[in-house]
Amino acid sequence: MKVILLKDVKKQGKKDDIIDVSDGYANNYLIKNGLAVPYSKRSKEILDGEIKVREDTEAAKVAEYNEIKKKLENKELTFKVKVGKNDQVFGSISSKQISEKLKEMGYSIDKKCIKIEGAIASLGVTNVEIELHKKVKFIIKIVVTK
Repeated sequence: MKVILLKDVKKQGKKDDIIDVSDGYANNYLIKNGLAVPYSKRSKEILDGEIKVREDTEAAKVAEYNEIKKKLENKELTFKVKVGKNDQVFGSISSKQISEKLKEMGYSIDKKCIKIEGAIASLGVTNVEIELHKKVKFIIKIVVTK
């Protein structure tokens, strides 16, 4: 029996896959537990429609993220920090602080999108990668001054 998976099923397939399984497994487990629906022309049309909508929303998100990328790509964020002897920085700059600074500028970027290894704890310029989407990545400069 052919079914369309509504959710990922271990050792069977991923969501939206069309698989061929035994009638008993399909009726007694997959369909009964809401993991799949029987394959038919109508269910295939519905699946194609849902995939098209998902692709369109994904494309809209990528376009929106590309606009943000164009605006921020060559920007520098400056942070003033307190320093001790020999220009040793007290504290550090974290992804949360970078996210808050971007919010002040009008860009709502989650701190999880900001890829820093550790925290920035030295004076100077550091390049930080921002990954808004797996297709949209860019570098922003963080300047730490006294």
